[in-house]
Amino acid sequence: MDPRNRSQGAPLGHRLRRMLHRRKRLITCLLLSAAAGVSVEALVGDGSPTTPVISASRDLAVGTVLSAADLSLVDLPVDAVAGQGFQGTDELVGQQLAVPLPRGFPVPAPALGGAGLLAGAAPGTGAVPLRPADPSTVGLLAPGQLVDVILRTGNGYDVAADSTVLARAAPVLWTAPGGTGTTSGMWGGGGEEAGLVVVAAGPEEAAALAGASSAGDVHLILTSGR
Repeated sequence: MDPRNRSQGAPLGHRLRRMLHRRKRLITCLLLSAAAGVSVEALVGDGSPTTPVISASRDLAVGTVLSAADLSLVDLPVDAVAGQGFQGTDELVGQQLAVPLPRGFPVPAPALGGAGLLAGAAPGTGAVPLRPADPSTVGLLAPGQLVDVILRTGNGYDVAADSTVLARAAPVLWTAPGGTGTTSGMWGGGGEEAGLVVVAAGPEEAAALAGASSAGDVHLILTSGR
């Protein structure tokens, strides 16, 4: 049976749980921002103390490299922010968004690339850049999607072909904007991010993944979990 037919025939509750699990990072960031917005609406005007917080000055797409023009300082109730916002643009300018942000929403740390990608992750978790052998794979991925990482070596002729599972159910943290597009800055100054994917991995898996792209062909298999 075609796997797509099995997926379509699965109970609605099961399909919803799979969708939520795959998109949990994006959903978490948006819920944090939405919660802040709801809290602001409830608290503004009642005399609650406020604090300046950096918010998006316009709708910002995933992969945006933040500039001063993308950010604005707004006063929000202290209770609504709960210590989660940034209060200055200097620490944000030049950083890259791992998720989209609507205009007016505070910028949370988990929405940022770099160190922000690992916010809330277990101690020892690493963010590992990978370059799949098939760049079109990147266009199928989004933050929160789980992937198995397979390394294929050899050519099947003079060198025997072999496949090794390097990691299972590794969550995607970031993908190059536009799938195979080129951006600048997040993982170095060369602007060579086309086809790049960043996944989270524990210490042992991170060590196996490091340098995998130069050891053979890296393939990513979308999965719903272990």
